[in-house]
Amino acid sequence: MIEREAQVAAPPVSNMNKRKYIGDRQFYRSVLTIALPIMIQNGVSNFVSLLDNLMIGQLNENALSGVSVANQLIFVFYLVIFGASAGAGIFTAQYHGKGDHEGVRATFRFKLVANFLLSSICIVIFMLFSESLISLFLKGEGKPENAAAILEYGMEYMGIMLIGLIPFSITQAYAGTLRDTGCTKAAMGASVIAILVNLVGNAILIYGLLWFPPMGAAGAAIATVISRFVELGVLVVYTQKRKAKHPFIQGAFRNFSLPWSQVRKFLLKSLPLMANETLWSLGVTTLNQCYSYRSLDSVAAINIEHTLWGLFGVAFLAMGEAVGIITGQILGKGDIARAKDTSRKMRAFTVFLGASFGLLMLVAAPFYPLLYNASDEIRSMATRFIIIFALTMPFTAYAHASYFTIRCGGNTLITFVFDSCFTWVILVPAAFFLSRFTNVGVVGMVCIVQFLEAFKAGIGACMVLSGIWARNIVSEKCVNGDGSI
Repeated sequence: MIEREAQVAAPPVSNMNKRKYIGDRQFYRSVLTIALPIMIQNGVSNFVSLLDNLMIGQLNENALSGVSVANQLIFVFYLVIFGASAGAGIFTAQYHGKGDHEGVRATFRFKLVANFLLSSICIVIFMLFSESLISLFLKGEGKPENAAAILEYGMEYMGIMLIGLIPFSITQAYAGTLRDTGCTKAAMGASVIAILVNLVGNAILIYGLLWFPPMGAAGAAIATVISRFVELGVLVVYTQKRKAKHPFIQGAFRNFSLPWSQVRKFLLKSLPLMANETLWSLGVTTLNQCYSYRSLDSVAAINIEHTLWGLFGVAFLAMGEAVGIITGQILGKGDIARAKDTSRKMRAFTVFLGASFGLLMLVAAPFYPLLYNASDEIRSMATRFIIIFALTMPFTAYAHASYFTIRCGGNTLITFVFDSCFTWVILVPAAFFLSRFTNVGVVGMVCIVQFLEAFKAGIGACMVLSGIWARNIVSEKCVNGDGSI
């Protein structure tokens, strides 16, 4: 039955209609209990990424571009892992809402095995093809000597970063399971500790402090790898010492065999999500490659913009995850009406946060690029990119919240259509056509492509308001200890 959320009474809006989109104090307290630790974790992480960027940016713009390209490729790997974990994570949240510890334990095992296998495959791919992949971003207008330097920096950085991919993937199995069961503070704490290690390591290794030689971009990669192992270690110790609070870890490593019926169930949700995250990240990487085809300077400028966007976008990005966790747990209890009401109010709050932080980003646009040791052309381009992304942040926020709303009910095929298909059918062809067959400048290209987010937000609204996402997918009995259903 289609939910008639869109039918709002004509102005003046009644208090009843306001309550459809605005919760009470207890509502926001419970939401922020989940979302705030994620915001803090992502905020600290992105703030340190910003500082990392500034440190590398003080070396020279070629180092900044080389690290940026390598990170765009590694970004694809990150989202492959997120997708694999998130598919099982849908079940984790609903199993936890149902009180089924054995079900949560099964999803944790699945995440460990899947993430390890995927990270191993990605390492082999990057080892064999990293030079060719980085070179795809170096075909735009610019000096050949700059392109050669960017390739050298990117290859050096990538080679070291591969060491940290497996610990990162295992960390996501732990952190994702803890978050999906409502324990967001543990993942936040581990991340903050790792981030501080990364920050101190960057300062020492990039510039050569405390008797260490200056290592530049390679030093940044080494510090990041060390922080990956630290984060994993903290989460393992924390979870093992609190088995009573997190019963999924009890006996989790005794037996990794899962019945095919359960594996199949997880795969049916994980594969579309993994495909979605992979194709979406490849789409974003392809967009950036199209921008670099028009101008090599855009590599550094986009990197400057994305770092600031990551810092100001933490609020609505965290709210998206919170939508998935909280609504998923309510669906697991079978309360469909409450899940719809909660999702609607959280989406409204997410848009509010997107608009608020977009305004702050707009204010920072003229000043932030001045912190980089880059040319005036790159700084000016970065400022205009920041303005464009700030203006579209409310649309991006709504689309993000819609994605997690649809996903929490297990509609992974629909999320695939909504996210990846939109990117590859609308955004990538638009950027490719503009970069190859028109004289539109790179700033104009970014503006046209980014404002298509408004169209995506409209599609998200139609999908969410239809109510097709609101399903309980764990109503059947979970696998028992003997392997039977």
